[in-house]
Amino acid sequence: MDIRARKQALRQSIIAAREKLPAAERLHLSHAVIGSVCDLPAYRQAQTVLGYLNFGAELAAELWVRQALADGKRVLLPRVNRASMHLDLYQVQDLQQDVAPGLWGIREPVVERCIKQEALGIVDFILLPGVAFTREGARLGYGGGFYDKLLAHMLHRPSLVAGAFELQVVQKIPQESTDRMVEWLVTESETIRCN
Repeated sequence: MDIRARKQALRQSIIAAREKLPAAERLHLSHAVIGSVCDLPAYRQAQTVLGYLNFGAELAAELWVRQALADGKRVLLPRVNRASMHLDLYQVQDLQQDVAPGLWGIREPVVERCIKQEALGIVDFILLPGVAFTREGARLGYGGGFYDKLLAHMLHRPSLVAGAFELQVVQKIPQESTDRMVEWLVTESETIRCN
């Protein structure tokens, strides 16, 4: 089986397991994960942070976005640029007004209400989405390569953090040369400093 097929099989298996978690339990676990993410010194010291808004049975990253806004951080969220198939980053200040469902039903910044951020060098901290992770920092996304492309354009090294449920931590993820590793993996039960 080739690397992409192996990734897809793992992706389907973890998404299915995540979807079996009852919504109330996912929310409870998400609160624990987000609390630990916000305890990281890298988060506390960051001024500009990049996050994402969850969909489906993902970790409730919206909780983190709300906390970052409450903490006075400059909060950036991604929007898929359909022409280039890259992520454009926008500063959001109000989740009620500044986001709406976009590509694939994922909530994205509303272009008319948000400031586009061209200077990637201002980002201090990134909370990355993903389907599966290893304790060494390997990350399996949804297959579009959007975050790997974004990270490849960043000349500096912001803190790369993933929040996930324990069931998303696996032994091994097939890696390609373009895949980027996370530095910290935070689950409901532990905070892992990856290699």
